Amino acid sequence: MLRVLLYLVPLALTIYAFIDCLNTPEDEAKHLPKIAWVFIILLFWIVGPIAWLVAGKLRGVPGSGRTPSEWHRGHRAEYVAPDDNPEFLKSLAEDNKKDEALLKSWEADLRRREEELKRQEEEKAEKREKKDGED
Repeated sequence: MLRVLLYLVPLALTIYAFIDCLNTPEDEAKHLPKIAWVFIILLFWIVGPIAWLVAGKLRGVPGSGRTPSEWHRGHRAEYVAPDDNPEFLKSLAEDNKKDEALLKSWEADLRRREEELKRQEEEKAEKREKKDGED
């Protein structure tokens, strides 16, 4: 059992350090580029992961006491839902104005075409009446 642990613990440490290194943004890797840390972790089986965990990554707690997830790193989320974001609501209002203008132009075009068709039908009906009256 102890022999198995001698292989599993370093393997688990290597896997953890490798995944942690891959998930770390490039600007948070200290002393070396991130790709160099990946090679160190993979080539130096026990020493590499320990070096990464000790000296390879900027580690600090934000002022709020909570560590941000990868999704929130680098930018602050001010709004939770889109309907709380005034810029998003403003963009919706602008899109609605554009759509309303387009719809009004389509309606005007449709009315114009309907009037043309009505006029053409009336002219055809008048021509038929003239023809029928002449016969």
